[in-house]
Amino acid sequence: MNKTKRPGTAVDELVATIRERIVSGQLAPGLRLSQQQMAEELQVSRTPLREALQRLATEGLVVSLVNRGMIVAPAPLSDVEGSYSLRLLVEPAMVSAIVSTVTDSDIDQMATALSEMEQPDVSTRDFQEAHWRYHQVLLDRYPEPSSDLIRNLHTRIKRHQRLYFSRPPAVADFTWLDRIFLDAVTRRDGMLARHVLEFHLLDATLGLLLEVEPDHQFDALPVTLRGIQVEIHGLDAPGRLKRPAQIRWIPGAPPGLPDLKTSNLEYTSASD
Repeated sequence: MNKTKRPGTAVDELVATIRERIVSGQLAPGLRLSQQQMAEELQVSRTPLREALQRLATEGLVVSLVNRGMIVAPAPLSDVEGSYSLRLLVEPAMVSAIVSTVTDSDIDQMATALSEMEQPDVSTRDFQEAHWRYHQVLLDRYPEPSSDLIRNLHTRIKRHQRLYFSRPPAVADFTWLDRIFLDAVTRRDGMLARHVLEFHLLDATLGLLLEVEPDHQFDALPVTLRGIQVEIHGLDAPGRLKRPAQIRWIPGAPPGLPDLKTSNLEYTSASD
C-alpha cells in the first residue's frame, strides 16, 4: 500500500480526525485501538499515527494500558464534575484578567456566533459548534498554557455531552446568559464578566450532571466552590439537589450583576 504523505495525513489533521471520532462516540469508551487497522483505514504510516495517539493521550482521550496497548479513555460521569471544576478555577479569573484587551472585532465575532445560537431552528450540533466559537474568541487571548488546558477541558466536556445528553439544547437558558456575558465583555467589565461566567459554568455543570444522574453526589465541585468563594444552597446535603438552587457569592456579588435564573440555578440580589 502506498503510504506517501498526502493532504489529510499530517499529524495535526490525524489528531483532529481521531479526536472527533472519540468525542462523537464513534470510537466508544474502552475500545482497543489497533494501530495497524487505524493506519490502513486512515492511509497513514504508523509513525504519525503513533504521535497523534500520544497527543490524544495528553488530552485524556486515549489511555495506554499494559498488555493492551491504546484504548479509548473511559468516560465516567464524574469526569464532567472534575472538568467543570477546573474550568471554574481557571477560566472566570482569566476572563477578568484579559477582558481589557478584547477588540471590537472580537466583540463582533462573539455577537455573530451568538446570533447563530439564537436561530429558532438551530440543531443541537450547530448550537454546540456556535457556542464553542463564541467562547473561543476569548480563549484565543488567554496565555498559551491556560488556553491549552481550557481547550482540552472543552473537548472532554463536549464528549460527555454527546455521550450522555442527547436532548436538544436548552437554548433559552444559554443564550440570554451569553447576552449578559457579552454585554459585560463589551463594557470591559472584568468583575461582572467573571461572575456571569461562573454562574454560566455552574448552571451547565448542574444541568448535565443532574439530568443524567438526579441523585449525583458531588465531590470536586464543593471544594472548588470554597476556593472561589461561592455557595450553592443544598449542594452538600444528601439526596437530590432542589432546583433551581440558590447561589451566592462571598462577600457578595459585584454591583451591576442582575438577578439570574435558569432551571438549575438562581441568583437574586436579596440573597447577598
